[in-house]
Amino acid sequence: MIQQMTQISRLCALALLAAFAAASADAAAPKVLGTFNDWEAYQLIEGGNQRTCYMASQPSKKEPGNVKRGDVLVFVTHRPADKERDVVNVQFGYPLKGGTDVQLTVGDAKFSLFANGEAAWTRGAADDKALVGAMMKGAAMTVIGQSERGTKTTDSYSLRGFTAAYREITKACGLA
Repeated sequence: MIQQMTQISRLCALALLAAFAAASADAAAPKVLGTFNDWEAYQLIEGGNQRTCYMASQPSKKEPGNVKRGDVLVFVTHRPADKERDVVNVQFGYPLKGGTDVQLTVGDAKFSLFANGEAAWTRGAADDKALVGAMMKGAAMTVIGQSERGTKTTDSYSLRGFTAAYREITKACGLA
């Protein structure tokens, strides 16, 4: 588990540094706020004092297991300066088939996310809020996507530690 979390740290740091470096020349390295079971929490400070706080996890199981993929992660992000909170993003590690939706399930709650490149997003802030609420109450999450080549993948995520990591990023971004 420690090796997996170290890998998550490295992947999250690289993914977010690449994204933020493109947007800001003075991007700093993310600060690890803590590891909470299967989730890690981070804070990134840019442009003086603009905070971005996020948490991430890797799937506990990827099916089919023989499909070659890049980084597979789920993020929840707060960007107070942009008035963004609870933004959920799933990275698939392959280009998603255009025009298809990604299916995400937490317990009995089902969500349909839109595909954009190698990532999937909810359709808006209300969906993000509902999804985060379901994740706080749930024990596991399943995400089903389809690649450009037509391969369907099912990723299973543990939600152990989700609420503690969420509270940490909310506090770190001054949203508590």
